[in-house]
Amino acid sequence: MLNKQIRILNFDDSVIKQKNLFSQYENNILDLKDIGPQARYWMNAQYRSLIERRISNSAKDSVAFLGSGDFHHISELLISQFSEPISVIIFDFHPDWDVLPPRLGCGSWVSEVLKKKNVLKVILLGVSSGDINSFDIQTGNLDSLRNDRVEIYPYAHKPSKAFLKKIPKNISVTVNNGVFFSTIYWKELKNVNLADFFPQILNRIPTKNIYISIDKDCLKGNYALTNWEEGCLSLEELLLIIKLIKENLDIVGLDIIGDHSKICIENRFKRILSYLDHPRNLISNKFSESAITAINENTNLKILESLCL
Repeated sequence: MLNKQIRILNFDDSVIKQKNLFSQYENNILDLKDIGPQARYWMNAQYRSLIERRISNSAKDSVAFLGSGDFHHISELLISQFSEPISVIIFDFHPDWDVLPPRLGCGSWVSEVLKKKNVLKVILLGVSSGDINSFDIQTGNLDSLRNDRVEIYPYAHKPSKAFLKKIPKNISVTVNNGVFFSTIYWKELKNVNLADFFPQILNRIPTKNIYISIDKDCLKGNYALTNWEEGCLSLEELLLIIKLIKENLDIVGLDIIGDHSKICIENRFKRILSYLDHPRNLISNKFSESAITAINENTNLKILESLCL
C-alpha cells in the first residue's frame, strides 16, 4: 500500500518548481543537489552507497520523484530497499537493459535490477527507441527473456535482427532464430486494446507486490517534455494501465522521472558521452521553462490522482 506522502529526491531542482504539486501533497524533500552532477547519467559505487545512506530513513512505500531521466538508475537503488518477492513494471521509451559498462547508469540499471533474486519478473512497456534496433540490440540483455522473466512491449517498433545470437523463447515476442541472424518480431501496444490485453499480462505476474517506475519520455510530447526523445503513449493509455495494475495487484513502491533540467555533469569524459547520447533536436527546446514545468507538473498530478493518494 502506497504512503500518502510523496518524496522528492532533489538532484536537479526540476520537481521543486512545481508549486501545485507541493500544495496538494504532503512531501519529504531529500536535498541531493550537491551530488547531482556526479550522479547524473551514471554513478560509481561510492556515490551509490552515499545516496543509499542519505535516503535510508525515507519511506520506501511513498511515490518518489527523481527529476530528469538522467537519474533513472536511482530506481535500482529504490527497488533494492525491498527484500520481499516483487515484480517490476517499467514505462520507458528506452529499455535501459544494456549489459555493457557503466553498470550503474541510466541505460543499464534494469540489468542491475535483474541480478536481484527477489525480483521475479520485469515488464517493459512503451519501449520504442533505437536501443532495440537491429545491431543496437546486440548489447541488450537478451538472455533475460529466458523463461519469460522479462516481457517487453514496444508501443511501435519494426522487427529487429541480432547477429550470432540465439534469442530465448518468450511470450512477449515472436522469434525466428537463423544461422547468422535472429529476428525478433515485437508485439506492439499500438495494435491492441489495452483494456483487454493488459489483464493477460497481469495474470502472468508471479507476485502480488508490484514496484512501478515511470519515465515520462514514454509519453507524447504534449504530456511530457524531457531531456530525451518523445515517446508514443498517450497519458490516457498510461493512466488506464496504472488503473488496471492498481485494481489487481498491490503497488508497494513507485517512482516518476522525466522532468526537465539543464544537463550538469562534473566529469568531463562523462559530459562528452552524455552529449553524444542525448538527442539534439529535443521537442522541449521549443518551449519556455515555465511551459515545460507546467506540462510535466500536470502529468505528475494526473498520475498521483490515478493512484488515489
